[in-house]
Amino acid sequence: MKLAGLIAKPDGSLVRGQVTFTDRITALDPDSHLSDDYILPGFVDLQVNGSHGIDVMNASVDELAILSRHLAREGTTAWMPTAVTAPIEKIDKVHESIATAFENSGNDDSADSAAILGMHLEGPFISPLRLGAHPPLNLEPRGDAFDRVLAMRALRLITLAPELPGALDAIRKLTARGVVVSIGHTNATFEEANAGIDAGARMFTHLFNAMRPLNHRDPGVIACALAPSAAVAAIIPDSVHVHRAILRLAFDARGRGGLILVTDKVALAGTTGAGKNVGRARAWIRDGAARLDDGTLAGSIISMLDGVRIMIEKADVRIGDAAVMATINPANLVGANDRGRIAVGARADLILLSRALELKSVFVGGRELT
Repeated sequence: MKLAGLIAKPDGSLVRGQVTFTDRITALDPDSHLSDDYILPGFVDLQVNGSHGIDVMNASVDELAILSRHLAREGTTAWMPTAVTAPIEKIDKVHESIATAFENSGNDDSADSAAILGMHLEGPFISPLRLGAHPPLNLEPRGDAFDRVLAMRALRLITLAPELPGALDAIRKLTARGVVVSIGHTNATFEEANAGIDAGARMFTHLFNAMRPLNHRDPGVIACALAPSAAVAAIIPDSVHVHRAILRLAFDARGRGGLILVTDKVALAGTTGAGKNVGRARAWIRDGAARLDDGTLAGSIISMLDGVRIMIEKADVRIGDAAVMATINPANLVGANDRGRIAVGARADLILLSRALELKSVFVGGRELT
């Protein structure tokens, strides 16, 4: 199979050429073909709480597979089901469903679905002062609950607050086990956030949201996330959770190499908007996002392609740079090194966009979705 057009490269550049592939990319060649279509790697979304009426917290293995098929048809070819704060017994059950779906995904060669990369656990080790839409069931990251989380075989990414008692030791243990730790839902000071990075944290969860506010005399966790460091900052590019001017500010601060785009989408995405339980209460689509009755943001309703368009059209980011933040950066973070890039030997997970950024085709493992 061959595609010709403007190819998004891992360095953010675009080159006119031809991609040849089977299930893997076999060649990249210059091409004078007149096609102005964009060829991008499939998107990698590390924070999906649900979509199309399916909530990860209540989804069966079959429903997670259905959700994988929906995501693939939006251009997202790999994702992490994201569980939120709940009693540890509930998290255990959610993990078992995700773990089974994850294992099935690894053995599935039908190529009609986005791959599951493991579980993102967003809580319960978060600040009681920065719950957002999470229920007040937060715990300290130590003791039996932490040991149970540490043993979860499908856990690949976890959000926690580094200022909590025991958090730095927990970060070290999680990192040693190969779990990526993200700083989020946190009231951390600048110093506490930096201590989390020193302990091994490598991401910030939905930058600016559920975080201690930025202040010129008390810079806090946001200043730490905007400063160069070993940790990348994930951001929700729906222009609701973060104003378009702040999207641009974050890009100017961290550049394409220091940011990750995540949807943080919930079950309301892709639906008519009838109320759904999200976190601690029922949520509705209102003013461009999912919100609780009191107006608290409870997640987004965008696709990753929507987010890329917003970064380009509202934050004035080039398409190649937006692609890097939605593909290779998240893939690299979680060790999925054969995804998220157009390079010889990489998986042929590809999307074709028109010049107007309309989705024309999705290829998963080299096979076009119908």
